[in-house]
Amino acid sequence: MSDLTLPVVHLVADSIAEGWEKAVLACWEQGARVRTQYDPPDAPPSRDVSLFLVVRDAFGEPRLHRAFPGGIVELEVYRREVVEGIHDHWIDPAAGKWEYTYHERLAAYKVPGIEQPIDQLGYMVEALTAAPHTRRAQAITWQPWMDAGIHDPACLQRIWCRIFGDELVMHIHIRSNDAFKAAFMNMYAFTDLQRAIAEQVSARLGRPIRPGQYAHIADSFHIYGQDFAEFEGFLASLEKRSWEQRTWTTDQVAPMIEEAEEMIQRSVEQERLTGRKGL
Repeated sequence: MSDLTLPVVHLVADSIAEGWEKAVLACWEQGARVRTQYDPPDAPPSRDVSLFLVVRDAFGEPRLHRAFPGGIVELEVYRREVVEGIHDHWIDPAAGKWEYTYHERLAAYKVPGIEQPIDQLGYMVEALTAAPHTRRAQAITWQPWMDAGIHDPACLQRIWCRIFGDELVMHIHIRSNDAFKAAFMNMYAFTDLQRAIAEQVSARLGRPIRPGQYAHIADSFHIYGQDFAEFEGFLASLEKRSWEQRTWTTDQVAPMIEEAEEMIQRSVEQERLTGRKGL
């Protein structure tokens, strides 16, 4: 059999930090070379695979990878955008602001002709409470009447959850995922959403339900050509540092997250007063 046009990678890991590292390495080593719509003229083709990553424990430790591009403040901002909707007020295309947020699409999905937005996350909690084994607890983001024509349509497409015993399993389906620059932040935020759903279902059922297995499924999991030089620096760091030096546990970053929370809260309050967008 000939090689696949688009390689399909299946990986299993114990934590999102381990899963992200394995996934970006697999993309680098196995990825098809293909141009994208975002390439600068002199950039080499991206490397691209289809990914099915399974993390055994969404909150397995060490949970954070130190080498993800970005900082703790950016990571915490993104988590709160997805889980709490702290930047839903940025949605205002007419004013040149955002066209959507994931939280808005999941918690207040708007359909033309229907006055009341649909709280899909609330539906998932209700469905899992009524029948924890249900296969119908899902939420979508895609709006074909709008997303087919916008510059930056939603990458996250669907969330699916089911309860096995005392664990909430979550599958995330993404049409396009920047493996190096975005995927770890996605995994971190989506697993925290998994935690939030599990806590709500647990409260409804009156028994402990914890976030368990997490699957990160991406049709296009890619490293952009313009990021190759930076990625090669990432590869060099893997050679020089032990696993403990490449990762943080949740407890290790707790003081940094607490400091970030204070900064983020001040910024959000200022934004609401001034209407200005930006941290």
